[in-house]
Amino acid sequence: MEKTNSELYAFVGKALTSGISRTAIRNALIQAGWQNDQIERALADYAELDFPIPVPRPKPYLSAREAFFYLLLFATLYTSAFNLGNLLFAFIEKALPDPAYNEISGIWNNERIRSSVSSLIVAFPVFLFLTMKISRELLSTPSGRASGIRRWLTYITLFIAAGIIIGDLISLLYRFLGGELTLRFILKSLVAGTIAGTLFVYYLGGLRQEERQS
Repeated sequence: MEKTNSELYAFVGKALTSGISRTAIRNALIQAGWQNDQIERALADYAELDFPIPVPRPKPYLSAREAFFYLLLFATLYTSAFNLGNLLFAFIEKALPDPAYNEISGIWNNERIRSSVSSLIVAFPVFLFLTMKISRELLSTPSGRASGIRRWLTYITLFIAAGIIIGDLISLLYRFLGGELTLRFILKSLVAGTIAGTLFVYYLGGLRQEERQS
């Protein structure tokens, strides 16, 4: 695969050196059977500058610093999202207690609230700080958007969010068909779906915006 990509990049570089337009190169590669994403990555490897020969863009590389910041960013994101949902679930259970509700369940619910609030107070500000810091760095160094770990973690987040949304809808339909749909369950499903849906739309929108800009 690496050899194939090297051949593609070398071909694009030679074609641009010969003065062939990007549109003509793209059309020729499509006719040869290359996939669109491979073609676009190869073309994006060279900057569109008024210069006699093609100017390569800097290739992204993974540094320990970059890995640390992105892993911490997504870890605090998951922690914040989970504990926000857990907190709202606890409030729903307080407002609409289960018929089998007892004193022990009430104590456990209070513990959930305390734990979730503590986690949010610590994790969410860290997530916001890292989001702003990384956003500023990406503005000054746009090539950082091609970071491998950033894209992997973003797609993993999209996969998890999509799984939660699908599972949420399946559970709602299952309860509805069984005549077991309660207000308590509907509210919990809305909480889970809203949190997962917000993350999915936000990160998918970010990826699409980057694709349009590249």
